[in-house]
Parts: sequence; structure tokens; C-alpha cells
Amino acid sequence: MTKKKGIFDVGADINLFKQGIGSGVETKLSGQSKYSGTSSAHTTVAVTVAVKEEGRDLDSVIEIIIQQMKVSGYRERTITDYLNYMVQFRKATNVKYLEQITTDTIYSWLNSMDVSNQTKLTRLKCLKAILGKCFNNGWVQSKFWNGINIKVDKQVKKGVKKDDVMVLLSLLDLNTFIGLRDAVAVLTLYRTGVRINTLGQLQEKHIDFENKLLCMDGTILKNHKLLKLPLDDELIHLLKILIMQNDKIRQYYGQKNSYLFISYKGTSLDTKSTNNAISKQLHKYSKRYGLNNINPHALRRGYAKSLLDKGANLALISKALGHSNLAVTTQYLDLDVEEVVDNLREYL
Repeated sequence: MTKKKGIFDVGADINLFKQGIGSGVETKLSGQSKYSGTSSAHTTVAVTVAVKEEGRDLDSVIEIIIQQMKVSGYRERTITDYLNYMVQFRKATNVKYLEQITTDTIYSWLNSMDVSNQTKLTRLKCLKAILGKCFNNGWVQSKFWNGINIKVDKQVKKGVKKDDVMVLLSLLDLNTFIGLRDAVAVLTLYRTGVRINTLGQLQEKHIDFENKLLCMDGTILKNHKLLKLPLDDELIHLLKILIMQNDKIRQYYGQKNSYLFISYKGTSLDTKSTNNAISKQLHKYSKRYGLNNINPHALRRGYAKSLLDKGANLALISKALGHSNLAVTTQYLDLDVEEVVDNLREYL
């Protein structure tokens, strides 16, 4: 065994699951880069846009909005998506000035898309968010876009079943680094409900081993709010083993970071090219082992359903998931007809 190969072998005896199987590219609206400057939380963004005879130049409007989004802490990927949708909007409508955006131009843009209604709705929400910022800046006088909507028949996505999680965990080789890392990732997603992007940003400092807590600051959460979640003994045990294994790999490759989930070369998974590394692994396992609902979002939904089954109320589940409103949380809870009946009997 070579030294390099040895760092991927987990020395700890792990046999927990064998007992039973039950940087965004910022593109100018006309197609070339314009918004490449960096910004910090101390940047002051002017909201004055030069008004030409025809109206407010859309390039200048978007440039200022992007700077405001950066200062407000929007993620780079989110900003890039917003910008890309504005590129599409301008290409489809030939709009050059903010004042040219009307109900008709928005409908024209939507009709030009050869995509599903769900995708149209997503893009429309981004455009509305940008127009909302224009309204807040005093550049438009009314929210004329509020009445525009896309009808979508929402299908409730099911959460993963506990048995499927245990099947997967029993099939992973926890005596190898990748097997251990992926098993801990699956268990963390299923027992805390964190988003896959948050998982990639977790560091050792976020684990309070003494109090058995996952303590996440707002910088790694979508809603930018502090959140603490309890960890069980099994997950705490596995996290400690993973950290020891991470140290060996980082030391070998000369990497200096404290991320919980790293690549086999010791680098962070929280980059544009690899932030879905765990997702790709789960997709591979799903196909290999015939598990139909193994993915990060299904694990998050499974966590929500597990809390509900254990008696947690909707408000508590919503808080644990980091949702901004209860309506979003209800979409995570796949209740069949019999479950509705059984739960309502308690209130009769």
C-alpha cells in the first residue's frame, strides 16, 4: 500500500449501518462583461440613474441593482441568474430603457420562451424582483407587473423514505474516504434538513460537539439568519471520524481549510464547478442501487416529514428548514388522504 493510497483508508472501525436494511459570469445586457468590479458590505451604492430623453438606460439600471444586491449579501449565483434573465428579456423584446418595460413587453417575453410554465414562472419572479427594486429606488411609479402570473399545476415532490436512506448507508463502504464522506453527507442532509449549498459550506466551527449542535451563521444560509439544530450521537460520532480523515488528506496535499466535506484532494466542495459533487454522487448511487428518490432535496423533504411524524408543528418545521413563510413549508409535507383524516381526529 502506498502512502498516497493509505490516506483514503479510514482507520476507525465503522459498522453502524450493516445490522439491518429496512464564480458566476456577469454579462452585460448587450452580451459583454460590464459588471466585473467587486463589492463589499462597506460599499455605498448610489441609486441615481442618468435619465436620457428616451428614459433610464437599462444597462445603467441593472448595474446599480447588481451593486445593491452584492451589498445586501445576495449570492453570486443568484445575481448571475438575475442578470441572465435580463439578457434574455432584452434580446426577446429589444427594450433599451426602463420605461419601455410594460405589461405587453413582459407578455411578449414570456410568449417567446419554449420552456415549461414552471420555468417561465421562475424567470418571471426574477424579473418582478428586479422591477420591485426599481420601484423601491423611485424609478417607476407603480407595480404594474403584479397582475402578471403563470398558472402552474404544482406536484408535491415526495420526501425520501427512511428505509431507502438506511439501504444506501448499508451499501456504502465507510472504511474508504469517499464512502465515509458521502455517508456522513447523506445522514447530515436527512437529519438536519440543510440545503446542499449549505452542506458544502459547513466547517468544523459550525459543530458544537459539547452541546451536540449544528450552529450555522447567516452567511451560509439562504435566509441569512442564525440557525441551530440538534445532532444525535450517531452523527456526532461519524463527524468526528470524518474530521480526522479530512486532516490526513489535507496534510498530504498541503491544503489549509476546515470544511467538513472536501474532495479527495482536500479542496473545498463549495466552488462553482464542484458544489454539486455530493449531488452527483447521490445520483450515481441512485442508479447503481435502484433507489428512485435519493437526492439532496428528497432528503430535505424527508427530514421535514420525519419531524411532522414525530409531532412537530408546522411553525417549528418551517423554522428548522429556514423557510420565510409557512406556505413554502406545507409544500414539503406529502400527506395522503388517510394521514389527513388521522391527524384531524385529534382535534374533534
